[in-house]
Amino acid sequence: QVQLVESGGGLVQAGGSLRLSCAAAGRTFSNYAMGWFRQAPGKEREFVAAIVWSGGSTYYRDSVKGRFTISRDIAKNGVDLQMNSLKPEDTAVYYCAADTLQSKMVTYYGAYDKWGQGTQVTVSS
Repeated sequence: QVQLVESGGGLVQAGGSLRLSCAAAGRTFSNYAMGWFRQAPGKEREFVAAIVWSGGSTYYRDSVKGRFTISRDIAKNGVDLQMNSLKPEDTAVYYCAADTLQSKMVTYYGAYDKWGQGTQVTVSS
């Protein structure tokens, strides 16, 4: 059984920073890509950032470009998300996801077959 385990969420003031981490536990697997999605109360889950495992190409939603950075951690078969200059509108539950089936649609939540349990990020104004 493979699990994705997230950590690093919390409460921060606007303008502050947080670093989210996601590690794979259990049987190792090969990813095409790993990504972060988020869901705020009453809203649909939305794409935040993704990284293609081979080559390291990265993708971001427009509203986080220049503020968030996704990176691979090969040792833990996971990813980190460094979030700077946080805004209240970044408040959401953040989910780590992995595409192990080669779906290759890195910005689409349906392409990811493995998900973490989510970690809350709250940005106060």
